[in-house]
Amino acid sequence: MSGRVEIEYCTQCRWLPRAAWLAQELLTTFEAELTELALKPGKGGIFVVRVDDEVVWDRKEQGFPEPTAVKQVVRDRVAPGKSLGHSDKPAS
Repeated sequence: MSGRVEIEYCTQCRWLPRAAWLAQELLTTFEAELTELALKPGKGGIFVVRVDDEVVWDRKEQGFPEPTAVKQVVRDRVAPGKSLGHSDKPAS
């Protein structure tokens, strides 16, 4: 695993702020585990998160992600033993 995350977002939909916010959340949580985080402009309503070229979240199939859900799938691929603290606890 290289620890590379890519967030592809729709420029037509103006989803850059959402993508940048999610990128900030991931960089803060995985500052030692990620080697790269890329924001990739796209079109057609795309909002996809990839880890090492594997799609881990696709808005068209799963809706917009909550940061906790993305952190969990990223963690499972780049740092399986890492605790996410309160983000690991199930929602009440």
